[in-house]
Amino acid sequence: MKKLYGKELLEKELKGSYLFFIKENDFDGKGYGLIHDESVHNQNVVSIASVGYGFCALVVGVIHGYLKFDEAKRIANKTLDTILNELNQVNGFYYHFMKTSSQKSYEDYEISIIDTALLLCGAILAGEFFKGEIKEKATIIYEKANWRWFLDDKSKQFYISYLKNEGFSGRWSAYAEQLMIYILAIASPTFNVDIDVYDYFDKPKADYGNIKNIVYSHCGSLFTYQYSHAFFDFRNKKDKNGINWFENSVKATLANRQYCINNMNKYKTFGENAWGLTARLTPTEYNSSIGAEPCNANLDVENDGTVATSGAIGSIVFTPEYSIKAMENYYNNFPELWSDYGFNNSFNFEGEKTWFANENLGIDKGIGLCMIENYLNGSIWKYFMKNEFVQKGMGEIFVGEI
Repeated sequence: MKKLYGKELLEKELKGSYLFFIKENDFDGKGYGLIHDESVHNQNVVSIASVGYGFCALVVGVIHGYLKFDEAKRIANKTLDTILNELNQVNGFYYHFMKTSSQKSYEDYEISIIDTALLLCGAILAGEFFKGEIKEKATIIYEKANWRWFLDDKSKQFYISYLKNEGFSGRWSAYAEQLMIYILAIASPTFNVDIDVYDYFDKPKADYGNIKNIVYSHCGSLFTYQYSHAFFDFRNKKDKNGINWFENSVKATLANRQYCINNMNKYKTFGENAWGLTARLTPTEYNSSIGAEPCNANLDVENDGTVATSGAIGSIVFTPEYSIKAMENYYNNFPELWSDYGFNNSFNFEGEKTWFANENLGIDKGIGLCMIENYLNGSIWKYFMKNEFVQKGMGEIFVGEI
């Protein structure tokens, strides 16, 4: 392959990520607009979070000339119809995964508040970009979410998931990727919650070397510092506790990279241009607990030396120079990492043989697509932040221009 650098490589990865959401889209029958969770394996499973990022891909497609406006609007409209008319939901929340064989959710999968939130963010973005009936339908879907139902009244913490035969499980007890949930829930015109729920999750702080006062997540995994930032523009804003979440993600990303550099002697995959510890495929399984210090997790147990391409790519708005250098390293030195959908998921050099994932995941291609677009043009932030409910929720929690 021809060596690529800088903007040319970013645009190539952006288009590959866009193609994931077009080619892995179920455009047939009652499942129109549903998007696979994986590009190779489990082709009968779609992800509601992938559908949310799929709306982002339609916006990116129009902006970059991959797709005509009217065609993208038609796809968005029919996808919203699927969500409104065909998908099983409980109190406005959707199953994490669904089976394409019936285009219905299976009750052995959990109802997920965070994956529903990603769906809602994508739909809200589409509404602001395409306007008209797209915005009307997106608003209806948003208004159906009963945030009060998903809130534990005693702890004032949101539950993580719900299973029909088991009830609620887990709580968002500490900082992770869930900032979007509070903003959407506080601003809801139908089932809003009190603003004080934002105060009832822990925000632990620690240093990593000379990087000070990082509000860290349990596993220190980069996706926890990325997902809400794909949609919400936290730049130049502080909450009432003085936390600037954008700057916090900058610090956490720098710490993640430095952790990889500091552990190069332990893991030969790691390097100054091979970093980004986050949820990813490994040579044996999918692991969402892989991360870097500072964290509460036992990294000696969780980490196996696997590096995810989405770690650096999804952090490009936080560490543009380092992220681009990592991408250049991956593309120009490891052609095994490249596919029709851009960078594959991950790689590992720890065993006797080098290992490259031959798979792409919707949530990872989605975060890369959004963050590259925000870095190049700010488009996801620009349109999403126009929404009146987004502005209301942000205005309740944050100080600074919304």
